[in-house]
Amino acid sequence: MKDESVEIRIGEEIDLEKLNTHLKNELEDSSVIKEIRQFPGGYSNLTYLLISEDKELVLRRPPRGANIKSAHDMGREFKVLKSLNSHFPVPRPVYFTEDESVIGSPFYIMEKVNGLILRAGKPIPSEVGSSQFEKLSKATVDTLAQLHKINLQKIGLDSMGKPDGYVERQVKGWIKRYHNAQTDDIKGLSEMEDWLNKNIPADQKIAFVHNDFKYDNLVVDPNNDFRVLAVLDWEMATVGDAFMDLGTTLAYWSEADDHSALKPFNVTSLPGNRSRAQVLDYYQEITETEVKNAIFYYVFGLYKIAVIGQQIYKRFKEGLTKDARFGQLIHVINACGDTGIKALEKNRISSLQV
Repeated sequence: MKDESVEIRIGEEIDLEKLNTHLKNELEDSSVIKEIRQFPGGYSNLTYLLISEDKELVLRRPPRGANIKSAHDMGREFKVLKSLNSHFPVPRPVYFTEDESVIGSPFYIMEKVNGLILRAGKPIPSEVGSSQFEKLSKATVDTLAQLHKINLQKIGLDSMGKPDGYVERQVKGWIKRYHNAQTDDIKGLSEMEDWLNKNIPADQKIAFVHNDFKYDNLVVDPNNDFRVLAVLDWEMATVGDAFMDLGTTLAYWSEADDHSALKPFNVTSLPGNRSRAQVLDYYQEITETEVKNAIFYYVFGLYKIAVIGQQIYKRFKEGLTKDARFGQLIHVINACGDTGIKALEKNRISSLQV
């Protein structure tokens, strides 16, 4: 796999000597780290490549100034990896510490999984065409379904969430987050809020959910039918409703006819990928479940993406960050609103739906 790591940005350095000293005292088989690089992209936790003479590891830490007791809880994410390690494709967890004196925050280390990650905005390898995307889209849904079938009690993840009333809490919670971060009056989001509040499904399918399941969080094997080698970024994972997880995946699953602002987050709009309707049909087939009210989960997914974008955009608008990427998120927020309203008007999740 091509190394996507880059030199560490100013202000996000890690003291190499201090990290090596700490790991030597804590790990029996610790190799001396020769170099640290930062992986680019992302809007949340920071990810670094640790390079030694005999292996490569990955370090995850919260962004500076983050509330580590919320979405940036490194200990919780490490526990998820430990619990899933023998039952689901994730990187093997190596070490976790709450000691902030080492790098300035809690952090954990995991093994680096070598494979292909297809990121929007990055060049697609020439050997990846329509037939390969067909395999990848199938493997993606297979893996999501596998996650939702895991026996939570068996692997000790049943306590990592509050499934009762999960859907209603999610709807009301994300609406509250939006209004706390709102900067512009976007009619589509207001209409989506009203509709979501009035159409909360009564039933739930309890499962462990990833909440950010899309191509750029998957490491795949291009030489073996694009089998998923590892799923990354478990910071939002919890026990919840499997169909809400599916809805987020569908919302990120852009199609060729979608608004251009929604395509930079996934490469599913390229030829060969299944449509959202086909993803839904295949998920129902392999899980042997009927996803009633699929439009609800899709529209909620769009609303959630809009809120995530809004929270970051507010920081940009208030001058708390100068990253130009964040300034463009207002177009994503508007596109989520427009797309959600069109989906409700047509009562379908896909432009390719018959």
